[in-house]
Amino acid sequence: MVDKLKKYQFLFEELVKRDFKKKYKRTVLGMAWSVLSPLLTLLVMKMVFTQFFGRTMDHYTTYLFCGNLIFSFFSESTSQGMQSLMDNASIFSKVNVPKYLFLFSKNVQTLINFGLSLCVFFLFCVIDDITFTWKLILLVYPIVCLILFNIGVGLILSALFVFFRDIQYLWSVFTMLLMYMSAIFYTIDSYDYTVQCAFLLNPVYLFIRYFRKIVIDATIPTVWFHLLMLADVIIVLGIGCWMYKKYNTRFLYYV
Repeated sequence: MVDKLKKYQFLFEELVKRDFKKKYKRTVLGMAWSVLSPLLTLLVMKMVFTQFFGRTMDHYTTYLFCGNLIFSFFSESTSQGMQSLMDNASIFSKVNVPKYLFLFSKNVQTLINFGLSLCVFFLFCVIDDITFTWKLILLVYPIVCLILFNIGVGLILSALFVFFRDIQYLWSVFTMLLMYMSAIFYTIDSYDYTVQCAFLLNPVYLFIRYFRKIVIDATIPTVWFHLLMLADVIIVLGIGCWMYKKYNTRFLYYV
């Protein structure tokens, strides 16, 4: 795969540039929306949920921002990744190129947006009197895992979308359900232990919880927590790669 990426490096770079320019085409603020969009969402959620969930919680703004930051990155990456094959059907139906390049380019574009939002997030942490420790370096682990997880989900969704166009509507409903199940604006501490364990079955919640543990609590999650997150990534990425390999030639007949 690395050799192919080097071979098609020019194409990959052009795809990233195209996707990035296309996202902000004919917008007045351009790239500024990468920062403004999560901030506006955070503002709305803070206004709505602070009165219900944040009255007795310390650093609720940071708590809320953690959840919104991670979920927005996941949602944007997977939603755009789902369209990656169909959006580029005119290219790979005429030229033999690795089809995963189109998905990777989408993920690079969303990763840039995430990086900009992450800088704003750290600024909010300072404003919220969060004390940074050396443990902040460990955020590299969930970020890398989340990137790979998004790629894996994107591989699965983009493959399914070629055969079943209905998947885009089902995914929008599923992501909305997933948002409410990821404890973005509420805490699960008041639930029974069994229910709290059930939340760990949600991979997105794992990434959010890891961020909150490091940033807000300044504690390192347990080893099994790291392994559980890694297992989710390996399973999803493995299924996605298998689907691309199995249906690689069949894609051409459905685009």
